[in-house]
Amino acid sequence: MNTYFITGISTDVGKTIVSAILTEALYADYWKPVQAGELDNCDTKKVERLISNSISKFHKNAYALNTPMSPHGAAAIDGIHIELQKIKVPSTNNHLVIEGAGGLLVPLNNTDTVLDLIKPNYKVIVVSRHYLGSINHTLLTIKVLKDRGFDVSIIYTGNEHKSTEDIIKKMTGVPVIGRVEEEPYFDKNVVQEYAEMFKEKL
Repeated sequence: MNTYFITGISTDVGKTIVSAILTEALYADYWKPVQAGELDNCDTKKVERLISNSISKFHKNAYALNTPMSPHGAAAIDGIHIELQKIKVPSTNNHLVIEGAGGLLVPLNNTDTVLDLIKPNYKVIVVSRHYLGSINHTLLTIKVLKDRGFDVSIIYTGNEHKSTEDIIKKMTGVPVIGRVEEEPYFDKNVVQEYAEMFKEKL
């Protein structure tokens, strides 16, 4: 069984939708270690609503913070300190999809970042979306991951931008699993369609 870590090149690039698609494609378990803000409609609940299969399990956040901001800051507002050793990977005999918070170097505390949650055997999927500056953010993210020796691939979200994607491919050589288009909405059926498309490349 494999563990897939979903990270983004920035915030709001589509990590949660991609996580739902992979969870459905693999009938995997899902876990968001650190949730900051939107506790009434958190990413775990969003993914759970988009899953059709009855096998996936949804594991509890290690930290659920009240303020939608960087975890270190949200934790400080809540009067707590995020401790890496308290973020324990859930025990499962299934594939596991782990969704990060924001980008790779988002701080969890004064010394640790989201990158420190990724174990050497994880398959890391970078979610990239085109915007001014996204090439730099994508290349930096992939470089950090490759320098650490991780198995890295990309899923694009939003409309295609050929010149951007061509240069990222030339400069990184990282495989592309696919693209999640700019859909008018996402529901269980849309997620299932993408799950079928992506399944073979996972």
